[in-house]
Amino acid sequence: MSRVTLVAVPLFLCLAVSMQAQQSPTKISESANRAAASASAKPFSGLSQTETAIMHGDIYMARKEYATAITAYQQVLSTDAKNAAVLNKVGIAYQQLGELQQSERFYKRAMHADKNFASAANNCGTVEYDKKHYGKAINLYTKALSMHGDMPTIYSNLGYAYFSNKEYPEAMTAFEKALALDPTIFDRKGQGGTVVQQRTTTDPGLFYFLVAKTYAHAGDAERAAHYLKLARDDGYTEFLSAQTDPVFSKVIKNPEVQEVLHEAPAYAGSSKKQIQN
Repeated sequence: MSRVTLVAVPLFLCLAVSMQAQQSPTKISESANRAAASASAKPFSGLSQTETAIMHGDIYMARKEYATAITAYQQVLSTDAKNAAVLNKVGIAYQQLGELQQSERFYKRAMHADKNFASAANNCGTVEYDKKHYGKAINLYTKALSMHGDMPTIYSNLGYAYFSNKEYPEAMTAFEKALALDPTIFDRKGQGGTVVQQRTTTDPGLFYFLVAKTYAHAGDAERAAHYLKLARDDGYTEFLSAQTDPVFSKVIKNPEVQEVLHEAPAYAGSSKKQIQN
């Protein structure tokens, strides 16, 4: 099965969901000029010059003018080189531009400036994930969670890294922890400078089934049925195992789940990878 980006989940619209094309030199020059003008502008009422520069950078980030945002943030770093939050923002902007080496450099600077900065450790993990270094990504997510153990986005990222590393039980455990902290984790965007890594997999059907299983374990029949249907429609041949899998026992009698199972295509039940409990 070809490599598929899991665009069905709105969560993936977050900061690092897809890499933007790098801007042309002319646009970058124009961006720098705009950022410089912003930095020298009169501060917003009640804000310092530094706070104004950060606000301008955040506005450019929201507009996806990442090169301009970087220039605005650099104005802050020129006088406060160890501002961990701004270093992290610069890393995110570079990651959006697809400049992973620069992105990683700023994330590491942020981690060095604040050794308990969980978001920066997480974001470093997303760079490793983008490079397909899943083991390194897992280590960084685990480190981030040791600093801040109640961040559902990081548990979600950890789950994807485990999944991509074919460690399916560990992936399900991480997803369950994410859902326990935020039942809508797959329905919303990341927040607070914590990047949601790029969600791609060579086996989306298996992934959808795993998510369905995770929601079933949490007793969320509606979402379990939704992802079970996605698994079925993507051609995951073992989705009918939900009928006898004890993890689905909480939701198996739900009409929506039953409807998905009763619409089984001809291929259902043939041999394919299964997730072990």
